[in-house]
Parts: sequence; structure tokens; C-alpha cells
Amino acid sequence: MGSIYRRKWKDKDGNIREGEILWIKYYRNGKPIRESTGSSKDADAKRLLKKREGEISAGKLPGIYFDRVRFDELAEDFLTDYRINNKKSLKRAEASVGHLYKSFGGMRVTEINTPRINAYIHTRLSEGAENATINRELAALKRMLNLGATQTPPRVDRVPHIAMLRENNVRKGFFEHGEFLALRDTLPDHLKGVATFGYKVGWRHEEICTLTWKQVDLRQVIVRLEPGEAKNDEARTVYLDEELKEVFKGQWNRRKKLETALPFVFLNEKGTDRIKRFDKAWKTACERAGIGKRLFHDFRRTAVRNMVRAGIPERVAMMISGHKSRSVFERYNIVNDADLKLAAQRQEAYLQGQMGTKMGTVVDLQEKRGLNSVSQVPQTSS
Repeated sequence: MGSIYRRKWKDKDGNIREGEILWIKYYRNGKPIRESTGSSKDADAKRLLKKREGEISAGKLPGIYFDRVRFDELAEDFLTDYRINNKKSLKRAEASVGHLYKSFGGMRVTEINTPRINAYIHTRLSEGAENATINRELAALKRMLNLGATQTPPRVDRVPHIAMLRENNVRKGFFEHGEFLALRDTLPDHLKGVATFGYKVGWRHEEICTLTWKQVDLRQVIVRLEPGEAKNDEARTVYLDEELKEVFKGQWNRRKKLETALPFVFLNEKGTDRIKRFDKAWKTACERAGIGKRLFHDFRRTAVRNMVRAGIPERVAMMISGHKSRSVFERYNIVNDADLKLAAQRQEAYLQGQMGTKMGTVVDLQEKRGLNSVSQVPQTSS
């Protein structure tokens, strides 16, 4: 089926010259394919020719097709997939690709293997990158390779093993109710409603600040996110309690007083646009409230915890807060010291109920045995 040869050419004097590197020639679907072996040894050429003929016999594309594919092409296909599907995490994907380019840019895809990937991980760790950040970059690389492998015809013949790093993604920040009230009292008036809605419902900062009156029905007392408007692309409906009802009525009355009727529910201090960033005002309010450094995203964790503590079924709480994955939801369902103390008290009450009488403590038992004084406690010999 194939042959091994050296390329020949004429030099400027008309003499026939022969190269040292061996080439192979084989056929696929009746068409000849020529490929350099990169070696001058007959054994290497025979081995590569046998490999290519085996691939063709098995109905596979010969490896030369994959050798031509570069990382840059897969990266562009990856970002195009994000743009076509209008994924909200496009900026994060672009950042991940930027870091990957530094190590894999211009490299043949067939050269991307587990040792090279491990070397990349080591480099990123030495640069001070967090495990979670590196994992997002590795996930992007894996997605690129998988996209290439599933194309027709495929551009990747194998996806190397990519070991993800262990990351501590347990979230700890949340608000006690008194802390929330102290913070809300110190926030500027135009941010009080945003904070109240975030604290009770657990929506993301961007979901609240981009909320429009088309998504609010004050007669039905509901707020709705349609598919595609939320981060997880799922519809979401929330019924407003009495306090939130007053918040939205106040925002509506403020809107009616403005010369221009804006579509957004929560407007900035001047009423000229929606609320965007308020980092400085938030930081100042936290300091004045004496609660230390907090994040608006802590409201999201707090709302989940409060709903579960209030006895709301977890599935319903997830529908309200917009958590699609239960594993993510569980990371926000935080246990604090007060929960642990309450658990100890409830266990003690339960055990006392089982005994029918008050349980004896270690001190009670010592007193019964007459071991309540130092002189009565058995001494061990030194």
C-alpha cells in the first residue's frame, strides 16, 4: 500500500540532490498522502508507515491530520462555541484561554499530553494562582479538546487525562439578622431596597439591579425571571412578602415622580439610570455597622440558610434562590456556632425525654460516690 523514499531535487547547478530525512507515501480512499517521518532511520520510517496503514485499515483518519491541528485553532473554536450559545461566562472563558496561550499557544494538539498539562499546573501554582482558578482553566482546555474530538471530521484523536486540583469551595460568609438590620440602616436610601430583596430572596447582585417593571406584577405580588434572564437560564418566580411589597411600592412611587419613566425597578441615587456598582457605599456601610468586611453575595448564602431554617423545603428554596445544582446549594446551607449549640441542647432534651427523668451528670455521679472533694479522689502513685 505504501512506500518509503527520500525527496530529491535539483540544485542550482542542475545536480540531483537527495535529502537525509525519510518520507512515507500511503493511500486513503485512493488518494496519495505524503508525510515526513522526521527521521533518517529506516526503522522509524517503517514503524510510522505501518501505523498509518493500520489507522486507515481501522477506518480512522491518519494521524497526519491531527498533527496539523494547533492549539490556537481549538481555542478559537472554543470561544466561538461560547459566543454562538450566548454563554454568560464568556469573559471568564476568554481569561482562561489567555493563560493557556502562554503555555500551549502555537503547539500541535498531538503534543498536548498529561506531562505538559502537569507542567502548566506547576507554573500557574508558582505564579500564585488559586486552585479554583487553575481548575477553570483546565476545564476550558478539556472542553476545547472534547469539542475537537466530536467534530466531523474530528480534529483531535485523543483527549489526554487532565487531573483537576482539590479546591476548598465552602463559602462561610453570611449575615445574622441583627447584622443585616444594622447594615441596612447605614446604607444610602436608594440601596436599602436592593439589600432587603437580596437578603430575603438570595438573588445575585446583577439579577436584582437589572430587574425591570415588566418582570414585576404588583397585583399578583410576584417578581419573575424568564428563561435566559437568569444565570442558570431557568425561569424563576418569587412571591413578595409584606415588607418586600412595600419596597416595590416605594420604588414605583419614586418612578412616577421622575420626568422620564425608566424601565428599571432599582434606580441610582439621582434616578437617572439603574443601580450598577456601589462598592464604596457598601464598604462604608459595613464599617459604620461594625460588621467587618462582607460581600453582597453573602446575602445569597444567608437567604438559603434562613429558608432552610424556617422549614421551607429545599427544592422550593432552590427555586427561589435560583440554585440549579444541589451540590452548590449545600455549600451555602451553612452551619454556624448557634446551630451547633442548638443541636447539643436538642440532643440533651431528647435523651432526657428517653430517660423520663433528668439525666445524671458526671458531677452528680461523683457526689453519689463521695468523690466530691480532693481528699476523696483516688490518688495515683508517682
